[in-house]
Amino acid sequence: MTIRDATPSDSDDIYRLLSGFVTSYAPDRAVFDDVTFPRIIVAAADGRAEFLVAEQDSSVVGYLLGLRMPTLFAGGTILELLELTVDAPARGRGTGSALIRAAQARAREAEDVEVTVPTRRAADFYRGLGFHETAVHLKWSTTCWSTTPGS
Repeated sequence: MTIRDATPSDSDDIYRLLSGFVTSYAPDRAVFDDVTFPRIIVAAADGRAEFLVAEQDSSVVGYLLGLRMPTLFAGGTILELLELTVDAPARGRGTGSALIRAAQARAREAEDVEVTVPTRRAADFYRGLGFHETAVHLKWSTTCWSTTPGS
């Protein structure tokens, strides 16, 4: 298995993996192709993101997306891991762990202060890789137009 930077030619494989990964949103192929995927490729090329794929036998079997964010509180940048997914047949074989280790190495090279990951479903996986719980993430969706608290 090889861990490498994602490239534009990986778009079909990444979209396939994304479609099986998301639980809160339904990916839109046109938006992916025309907006989000190209922006992430540029952000990774500029050092604002880490966008890695795991390749086995010339096939992409997993990907990781992390965004690098400047902070005041940490005194530098943090790398927040937002997406990690591996093909079902490749799970449990170290692919996800290899992607995380590669992102951690990149964070060290970039002199990020820390690597964070908001997760609920995979907390035990990340704990096994040395992560520890420090916060609860809350979100507010811009598509939620209700002004009533709690709705």
